[in-house]
Amino acid sequence: MAIDKKLIEQLLTDYQKPEDIIGENGLLKQLTKAILERALQAELTEHLGYEKHGPAGHPRATRATGKQKTLQGDFGSWSWRPARSSRQL
Repeated sequence: MAIDKKLIEQLLTDYQKPEDIIGENGLLKQLTKAILERALQAELTEHLGYEKHGPAGHPRATRATGKQKTLQGDFGSWSWRPARSSRQL
């Protein structure tokens, strides 16, 4: 899949130094987080069989009390707390 050059130009409009890309809150970390969140949401939708907040999910009570997860890589680390179904209690 090719990435649109206009999108790259738009993402780099405020680029001034390497830290803007690879720094603590740099573009690479932000993009990685957004891509992982999107992929995890798609995986969850596939697993559950319905979209988040979709009508098929309303009969089940859920709560966000899962244990915190951390993903580590070259980009640094990213933590999140997944939702947990009440049926798993």
